[in-house]
Amino acid sequence: MPYLRFKGFSEVFLEEITTTVVETFAGIVQIPKEIVKIEQLPYRIITNTPLSVEILMFQRTQETHDAVAASIHEILSEHGYRNVHIFFVILNRNLYYKEGRPLE
Repeated sequence: MPYLRFKGFSEVFLEEITTTVVETFAGIVQIPKEIVKIEQLPYRIITNTPLSVEILMFQRTQETHDAVAASIHEILSEHGYRNVHIFFVILNRNLYYKEGRPLE
């Protein structure tokens, strides 16, 4: 935890950028790199669907969220992906369970 879920990107590309994304994200959020999870979401286009990055994490300051989004945008832009939707799904510690127990 946290989870960064990429939709519409190839596995090869994600493997190429994973180290950079994890190191950058962990540095901004100030967490150990080992707990950052990168996932590739499979999907089938039904309507016009943009490439996206869904970030599931606990609430941080607006500045932290802004910095995370800007850094991911920069990494993707360097590889030609400039119009990617980046959004956060904010998790609540009371509703996040490990071994059947909430974190708080």
